[in-house]
Amino acid sequence: MEKENFRQLIHASGIFIVFVNIFLSPIIAILTCIAIVLIVEAIFRIDENRKVFFFSFILRKCKRKNDERGFVYFFIGIILTLYLFKFNIAIANAAILIFLLGDSASTIFGKKFGKRPLPFNERKTLVGTSAFFIVALVGALTQLPLIPALVGALCGAITEAYSPIDDNIPIPVIAGIAMSLVVYLI
Repeated sequence: MEKENFRQLIHASGIFIVFVNIFLSPIIAILTCIAIVLIVEAIFRIDENRKVFFFSFILRKCKRKNDERGFVYFFIGIILTLYLFKFNIAIANAAILIFLLGDSASTIFGKKFGKRPLPFNERKTLVGTSAFFIVALVGALTQLPLIPALVGALCGAITEAYSPIDDNIPIPVIAGIAMSLVVYLI
């Protein structure tokens, strides 16, 4: 499996946080994210001096060059989303699913099938952005009705298309804000 595909599989596996949020609570989900960050940071430190069984293998398989702590931003985006939208678990979950599934789909499909770059961002492709939107919409529909899910997926796809390299924080937050506006104002 290619490095980036493996990385995106790990990225999408963050879906377990949605289940923690549904079956336990937003606070438990936030504490779980914090615990994961602290444990992984400790393992990073240990791994600098001696290889840690299995962790070193996963790290080599999915780490990008010059991206020492991308996973921290990944969890900050999720934690911030859980906190900001704790008043509506469905919105929080939909925003996280849009981020996890859409972002992974955009990378996998964009790299594999994307030929035409977006006119405003040459690092992103039309195929990748379309894949983001479709997969994010399907994920959001598991939590919300069509209109808020559609708006959230669209705002997430636009955010990803315009974003610089690290979009782990803005995608779920902007998607969550957009869906909240639809749910509470329409």
